[in-house]
Amino acid sequence: MTALFNAKATKLKRADLAGLVGKEVGVSKWFTIDQALIGAFGKLTQDEYFIHMDPERAKKETPFGGAIAHGFLTLSMLSAMAYDALPDLEGRTMGMNYGFDKIRFISPVPAGARVRAHFTIAEANAKSDREMVVRYAVSVEIEDKDKPALAAEWLTIAFFG
Repeated sequence: MTALFNAKATKLKRADLAGLVGKEVGVSKWFTIDQALIGAFGKLTQDEYFIHMDPERAKKETPFGGAIAHGFLTLSMLSAMAYDALPDLEGRTMGMNYGFDKIRFISPVPAGARVRAHFTIAEANAKSDREMVVRYAVSVEIEDKDKPALAAEWLTIAFFG
């Protein structure tokens, strides 16, 4: 499926969001999740479990064939993927994370794999005259794999001036 918009060239009107529910509105570029990124994330978060940090041991002792990315690393990449893929909202002054209702880590991301996100608007509700909550159904695809890395329902708040 191809996204409806070119994120770099499109500004959506706030009033149009309701009509986009159920439609894919963005697909990010591919991002490489290499061992250096995995290692830096592990050190930063103090999650240095061997399945992420020790490729040789992971190759010998796990069914993954080598090191895999932290699920939270893949999840944290959603921000970069959203900046890349999602069209801006006309009149929006800022946006914030509001949370997640569901997150499922479906398939491990092998070190060196490329991933990209698909964003579908699942819901768009005005919280006030100046705030809109947008729920995205997000799937992170692993290049050349049948199953996604993760699926989530991500809630964001758009603020309008």
